[in-house]
Amino acid sequence: MATALFVVSEEGYWGEECIEPLTSLSDAGVDVTVATPSGAPPEIDERSVDPDEVGEETAEHVMDVHENDDRLNDPIPVATADADDYDTVVFPGGHGTEWDINQDRHARTLLAETVAGDDGTALVVCHAIGILAFTWDEGGERIVDGRNVTGFPNEWEEGIVDEHDRMPDGRKLPYWVEDEVRAAGANWDAELDADTSVTVDGDLVTARGPGSSAAAAETLLDELAIDGSA
Repeated sequence: MATALFVVSEEGYWGEECIEPLTSLSDAGVDVTVATPSGAPPEIDERSVDPDEVGEETAEHVMDVHENDDRLNDPIPVATADADDYDTVVFPGGHGTEWDINQDRHARTLLAETVAGDDGTALVVCHAIGILAFTWDEGGERIVDGRNVTGFPNEWEEGIVDEHDRMPDGRKLPYWVEDEVRAAGANWDAELDADTSVTVDGDLVTARGPGSSAAAAETLLDELAIDGSA
């Protein structure tokens, strides 16, 4: 049985970006484990379960899984996870990742070790893409340098934060994902003219945002050579 580790934010993950891949992989027979920085249950970004924001059907489905999935309710601490134990490590997005996951040294180690070998595959979604800018390989090089990636674009961020980079809840956004990842040497293309954006570069799969969550899950299953209809 294939295995997957989901590294989920305690500061606010975006519902669809976690739940869509989690349920898709589970339905395909993948054994899923959830980890958070401290081992506490992850918090969900309230906007991602607001029917006016995401639609009633998505909001209800995401909230149902968030509240009732045993794996989300009883995660392991990120520091206890070993990349060698999993076929894939998934980093769902959400602005919350900028305050915890992307800065967590154990999360960065998981990512680096997953993409370093021949066996692992990493899926990084939306704002979690920021972790790529802060992760180095064993040789001291940024793992994203020279890689093709997509992610949450500046053009979308402009519609969320104010002129002082404050979020709707008043928190200041510490950085913009596109800026940091470009500065780290990535070949960035968020494919703004496309309905979805998922990029595969070797053992690294990146996805632009919520609307690309289903496509990201399908792509990951293809990369793992798993039939999603199982």
